[in-house]
Amino acid sequence: MSRCTAIKQGRERCQGVAINASGLCYSHDPNHADARRRAARKGGQRGGRGRPQTHLASLITENADIRERVLRGEIMPNVGAVAIQSINAAIRAVKVELEVREQQDLEERLAELEAAYEQRS
Repeated sequence: MSRCTAIKQGRERCQGVAINASGLCYSHDPNHADARRRAARKGGQRGGRGRPQTHLASLITENADIRERVLRGEIMPNVGAVAIQSINAAIRAVKVELEVREQQDLEERLAELEAAYEQRS
């Protein structure tokens, strides 16, 4: 396997594996620039503070905690039911947020494809 021929900012050679005859790795091959940009955008949407998956996990944990406390008699069932209804609404909101982000990503990709098609025509 050959090494990537690109030189990094620190003036040292990239240690990645060349993926084709260009002698460049995936990170440096200009033919993969669009795919890298889309992946970075997607990662940026899901990463960082307020990450939807982290928020969803905490809601699921809180739901289970309330259920256990109701079963042990620490919380009245009617109070627990209202709390769980509220948590379920928050879970649905996280799901809708993720669906909106996915829809926006698809719309952007479609616009890019349409622009590329127009240029070829």
